[in-house]
Amino acid sequence: MIAELDGAFGDPGRVHEEGRAVRGRIEAAREQVAALLGVRPRQVVFTSGGTEAIHAAVFGATRAAPGRPIACAAVEHSAVRDASVRMAPVLDLAVDRAGRIDPDAVSAVLSDPDRRPALVHCQWANHEVGTIQPVGEIVTRCREAGVAVHVDACAAVGRVPVDLGALGADLVSVSAHKFGGPAGAGALVIATGRRFEPLLVGGQQERARRAGLENAPAIAGFGAAAGTLVGPGRLAEESDRARRQVAGLLGAARQVEGVELVGDPEPAGRLPHLVCLGVAGVEAEPVVVGLDRAGVAVHSGSACSSETLEPSPVLAAMGVDPEHSLRLSVGWSTTDEDVSAFASAFAPVVAGLRALRA
Repeated sequence: MIAELDGAFGDPGRVHEEGRAVRGRIEAAREQVAALLGVRPRQVVFTSGGTEAIHAAVFGATRAAPGRPIACAAVEHSAVRDASVRMAPVLDLAVDRAGRIDPDAVSAVLSDPDRRPALVHCQWANHEVGTIQPVGEIVTRCREAGVAVHVDACAAVGRVPVDLGALGADLVSVSAHKFGGPAGAGALVIATGRRFEPLLVGGQQERARRAGLENAPAIAGFGAAAGTLVGPGRLAEESDRARRQVAGLLGAARQVEGVELVGDPEPAGRLPHLVCLGVAGVEAEPVVVGLDRAGVAVHSGSACSSETLEPSPVLAAMGVDPEHSLRLSVGWSTTDEDVSAFASAFAPVVAGLRALRA
């Protein structure tokens, strides 16, 4: 990130040489992010991350349609659900066993004049089980009904092709660190021509859509990460590598009796870089600890593994026991040796814990 800034750390809102240099780096990053997302650079509003982008989307949409509810499925990220509850009554959207949002449930809400929402949320793909949502169909139904739609694409960008220009959603939130960029950088993508009241006010930064001095180093890193995935075959290459590594993790896990896949059973129906497992006969938290001692970091939807000490609402909505779930994911820094380390450690950890319960 320092290399991207090339020694320029001035205020990008100033007209002196150093300020202009930083402004140039920020606008270059905006073009890189826009190219990855398939939108115009001026649609990209840089934020401090996906959470801020989500809150800004909810705030702007509800201010444009005060007094109306928000439609949201329980499988959405906690930032989406909590921001929505803070601003308006929330209408629950049904999901199936794979965690996929039912488009007919969206249509039912849209067609009810007494429940017509100010905003409909539909994540591009689920952050815990990887299920890819029918986002195109839901966006189309919302646009036909004249209702704003926000897409949380944080888990999907940099993992699967994302063409926001073709999608036509009103608002889309993105996070840099999900695909190798720095933490503390994100973006809200706003449809061309949409009037938007900003969440943060007090300055004219980001074309008066997000006040506050831009985090130039993080934005430069965001652009650099996006730029690595722009070009013929680059994203497909990364996705193929991730899918191959996840297949290795899943193959090793399935050698253990009582392990099942949670989410869409077909690889094409879920993100390439993560998989959620149900592990029978042992709670997930000791498995997380056991693997950590073996040098392998995984996550769980159990209450003990959650920052809020509450079990995963995503898995609960799917009818899955969160206390026996294990989430595995790979990233840009994951090596085949890391996959082998999991394969060597998983079966002994589970077997040892099951023996203690016997």
